[in-house]
Amino acid sequence: MTRPPTRDLHVYRVALRTRFRGLDARDGVLLRGDAGWGEFSPFWDYDDAESASWWRAALEAADQGWPTPVRDAVPVNVTVPAVGPEPAREIVVRSAGCRTAKVKVAERGQELSDEVARLEAVRDALGPDGRIRIDANGAWDVTTAIARLRVLDRAAGGLEYVEQPCASVPDLARVRRAVSVPVAADESIRRAEDPMAVVRAEAADVVVLKVQPLGGVRACLELAERVGLPVVVSSALESSVGLAAGIALAAALPELPYACGLATAQLLRADVVAEPLVPVGGAIAVRAPAPDPALLAAHAADGELARRWTDRAERVQRVGQVAAGEGSA
Repeated sequence: MTRPPTRDLHVYRVALRTRFRGLDARDGVLLRGDAGWGEFSPFWDYDDAESASWWRAALEAADQGWPTPVRDAVPVNVTVPAVGPEPAREIVVRSAGCRTAKVKVAERGQELSDEVARLEAVRDALGPDGRIRIDANGAWDVTTAIARLRVLDRAAGGLEYVEQPCASVPDLARVRRAVSVPVAADESIRRAEDPMAVVRAEAADVVVLKVQPLGGVRACLELAERVGLPVVVSSALESSVGLAAGIALAAALPELPYACGLATAQLLRADVVAEPLVPVGGAIAVRAPAPDPALLAAHAADGELARRWTDRAERVQRVGQVAAGEGSA
């Protein structure tokens, strides 16, 4: 097997302000190329084969750069984790002008009453003109999704959409036919062997695209054209280096009817760039910040975590070479 080329890798780790997706901190790999910086940060539940698309996205950013933008700022939503009503209200109030909130629901160990209280607090903070969307991360069955959506739609004063209420495409289609709340597909796009199954089943009104899981900005633009549905660009909880790829995708889309889920640098206690990609007036300016050497050093992962990431990057490069037919026995 041909050994992957050596690259200058920087492994980072930063703490989160609030536990999110079961994580207390975010870590990953940053790499530099002729075009700039890329990020490789698949979550640890992704195997090497599934992580290969994340590596392709990092290489695109580092070696190719991105298409020319058609807008200079991207409207974004504030993300509200599965917290109590008072913290939820405070997150929205401090969201730098975001008029859309994405609220996490279906948290293990919480009740419907917790979700209702969270949504009511978010509506109170946004006012009547703000938009609220919820994300269940595929946790509900069809019966639960239909019953809860009717309650949560009222609690929110109207939901913009529900993201991935159920795990499977057939179940998404059943929910979409049964409720008036629009349905967005996330995991059924980014973790699917056949993302077009959502379209064939008429299972969604909106698709959520994330650059790293889908293999890069150009791959996402091609998929958006094939799908033919409205697109929301969202992050994979990256540093501002990784977020810049999401901003580049949102900036290059011909149409952008929804606020994007790219304000997640606000969930980090620190960043690797001096001026993180955070919203001003509810939007993030289109730019690609480079890591600050002092911050890279300050947030460098410890020896064991760094070794795990560099070993993982080498394995994933090798998987990608084999998949592309570049490997030799």
